[in-house]
Amino acid sequence: MKVFISADIEGINNICSWDETEAGHPRYQEFKKQMTDEVRHACIGAHNAGATEIFVKDAHDSAMNLIMQDLPEYVTLHRGWEGNLSSMMAGLDESFDAVIFIGYHSPSRSSGNSLSHTMNTRINHVKINGKIVSEFDLNAMYASTLNVPIAFLSGDLNLTRLVKETNNNIETVATKEGRFGAAISKHPQVTNKEIEETVTKALKKDLSNNIVALPKEFNVEIQYRVPKQAFSNSLFPGCKLVGDDIVEFKADNYHDVLVALHFIL
Repeated sequence: MKVFISADIEGINNICSWDETEAGHPRYQEFKKQMTDEVRHACIGAHNAGATEIFVKDAHDSAMNLIMQDLPEYVTLHRGWEGNLSSMMAGLDESFDAVIFIGYHSPSRSSGNSLSHTMNTRINHVKINGKIVSEFDLNAMYASTLNVPIAFLSGDLNLTRLVKETNNNIETVATKEGRFGAAISKHPQVTNKEIEETVTKALKKDLSNNIVALPKEFNVEIQYRVPKQAFSNSLFPGCKLVGDDIVEFKADNYHDVLVALHFIL
């Protein structure tokens, strides 16, 4: 079994402040370690389920957060950004049997995580077909283009509920509960154990129904925080300025959506 793990930081246990996500801040070190611990336990869980290859994509900010020496020796780690369309999913291809998300967070405009956002903090939201989407949504749809199922996600409680609405077959672990600017969490060792055990459970299941459905067409709306950015990005081919701060883009395939998002987010 070949497993792909994409890891972010804003959805890990107990994290609450933007300072805690930034490498130059003293508080970051604690949460860099917790991010690594959650990934490590997911790897152990996958290995216990029979995974023979585990590929981890460090997908937060610089993509150089995970402590490699704290991960199991059977893990391959992808650091940094290639600059391609796959972004947080770099390294994923059709040969993988399952995808796991660690440390993911609620989408922008949500009170379910004090660090809620989608891709960056320069935008108010990304909508696809009228729905505000999360990074989970964007990356799960990318996995669907490769016909790879989503086995598991850990992150804030609100996101786990949204994931279940998207596909109830995906196993989840809530690492914390976001309440506007605050976070409520169990002890991290409890969360780590839940991740390990639930990943094992998820990968032992039949995953044939865990591929997230792709819509037949994509109506994309991005609302920017600065109108100038909206105007500038509306010049990208296929984009249209529909308000002072809103750009629309339409496509009939997800590849074209990814190309547009690559340049206008």
